[in-house]
Amino acid sequence: MGEYDSVVVRLPSLLSPPLAFAHRGARAHAPENTPAAFQLAVKLGATGIESDVWITADGALVLSHDGQIGLRRRPIRSFDRAELPNTMITLPELVASVPSTIAFSIDIKDDAAMEPLLSWAKTEPDTMRERLYLCHPDWTKLAEWRAIDPVVNLVDSTSLKAMDKGPERRAHDLAEANIDGVNLRRDEWSGGMVSLFHRFDRLCFGWDAQHEHVLAELLTMGIDGVFSDHVDLMMDAVGQHGR
Repeated sequence: MGEYDSVVVRLPSLLSPPLAFAHRGARAHAPENTPAAFQLAVKLGATGIESDVWITADGALVLSHDGQIGLRRRPIRSFDRAELPNTMITLPELVASVPSTIAFSIDIKDDAAMEPLLSWAKTEPDTMRERLYLCHPDWTKLAEWRAIDPVVNLVDSTSLKAMDKGPERRAHDLAEANIDGVNLRRDEWSGGMVSLFHRFDRLCFGWDAQHEHVLAELLTMGIDGVFSDHVDLMMDAVGQHGR
């Protein structure tokens, strides 16, 4: 082994420190998407919270992974907010219950929720909207929604396979459409891929980062945000990276 074979080169992030998103709250430690999970995530040091949003029959923005509840798996859209279990929480309720420094990564699972969400966001100060990262798998829809709100962050939640014209063209298209970033599964990122999107000034997020070595690799690549169920491991990795 040569003198420099073990040297690890850290690539720069656009965000310093990178965001650390608790996936569905601290779901490795508490029931996912519950107030308890979100509060525990904050207590463990997460700088961001991730969840999925659905809309109820009476227009409430409820956080749930699959949008169905009960033994019969009825869709959330068929209930009013008051009919849902008290273990479920809305996005405005979550925002009001955590410190004002917390960022939010919200997957839009029901397109019908997006315009009500943006309408609610406009009632919030810009300092909150700047901490809101709205994710969707169709970047062309994000481009349409950008016209509604110029402040919130929009993120292309996708895969390399879905980039039919290649990642460089996608990075160009996102920049042209003023879409702020891209979210890929952790094993689709490399230092070169992060550098490519950074060249277009687009944020890079990596999800499913469940192990220490995965978190360390992503952070070394210059990733701008990681998503993990294991908030304790994630915060240890971010702390080590900052040293």
